Amino acid sequence: MPNSASSASSSSSSVHEERRPRTPQDPLKRPKMTSRKSSGTIIVPREHPKVELGEDDEEFDEDDARAMSPRRSSQDLEKMSQEARAQLDEHAKVLQKSLLEIFNRIEAVKEEHDKLDNNNKFLQKYIGDLMSTSKITSTGASGRKK
Repeated sequence: MPNSASSASSSSSSVHEERRPRTPQDPLKRPKMTSRKSSGTIIVPREHPKVELGEDDEEFDEDDARAMSPRRSSQDLEKMSQEARAQLDEHAKVLQKSLLEIFNRIEAVKEEHDKLDNNNKFLQKYIGDLMSTSKITSTGASGRKK
C-alpha cells in the first residue's frame, strides 16, 4: 500500500511540473519536423507546354459536367440579361397590378366603413331621441295621474 501511494504522488508531481502556467518569457514552441520534402517538384515553369490547355486538348461527352461549363460568350450573356430583365419587368407589372387591386379594395372598405359609421351615429341619435321623448311622456303621464 505505501508503495502505491508513493508512486501516485510521484506521478502527480510530474504532471504538475508539465502543466505549469506559461509565462510570456516561455512562449509555445513548434515541434521540429524530422523530414521535409522539397516543393521544387510542384512548381511548373511558365514556359512549360502543359501549363494552359488549348481549346482542342480535351473533349467531353454531352452529359459530362465539364462540358456544361458556365463560360459563355458575350452574345449569350446579353441574351440572358435581356431575358432576365424581361422577367423582372413582367414580375414588377404583376406586383404593381396586385398592389393597385389591394389599394382599390382598401378604398372600398374605407367607404363602406364610413357609410356604416354614419348609419350607426344616426341610429344612436334616433334611439337617444326616442328615449328622451319616452321619459318626457312617462313623467307627464304619471304627473297627470296624481
